Amino acid sequence: MRLLLLLLLSTTAGQAAAQNAKEEKEVRCLALNIYFEARGEPTDGQFAVGLVTMNRVQSPRYPDSVCEVVWQPRQFSWTHDGKSDHPYEQQAWDRAQHIANFIYHKYRTLPERARAALDRTKGALHYYAPKLADPYWARLKQITFSAGGHVFLRGNS
Repeated sequence: MRLLLLLLLSTTAGQAAAQNAKEEKEVRCLALNIYFEARGEPTDGQFAVGLVTMNRVQSPRYPDSVCEVVWQPRQFSWTHDGKSDHPYEQQAWDRAQHIANFIYHKYRTLPERARAALDRTKGALHYYAPKLADPYWARLKQITFSAGGHVFLRGNS
């Protein structure tokens, strides 16, 4: 009996450690996306970039994990620009991690109605920076929010 209990406890502890490692990886992917896509933006712009990432995770049109969404080919410019993917501005990286932790551990666990009230992007799945790009697909979507140098959109896939 004691051996069975020890096995069950060690399995549960092992599963918890694996879950924690997975969550840490997901939060890091989210923080990297916030950092590289919006580190120069005000906090609401960074938060909105994080929400778009999480909105994609919730959408049936995209993968169902943060890392898979972030690293989906040609979705976010920083993932294929040939530059280092290592954050180099410590203060901006700390802020991106703080925002990512909040979104992943707190925001996403709120009831749907509360999330909807806080999501200023109104469920946006896309964004772009007009100073850097004029994507053809943006004309087919509805603008829901602007923050800093980004415009957030929803609409047809």
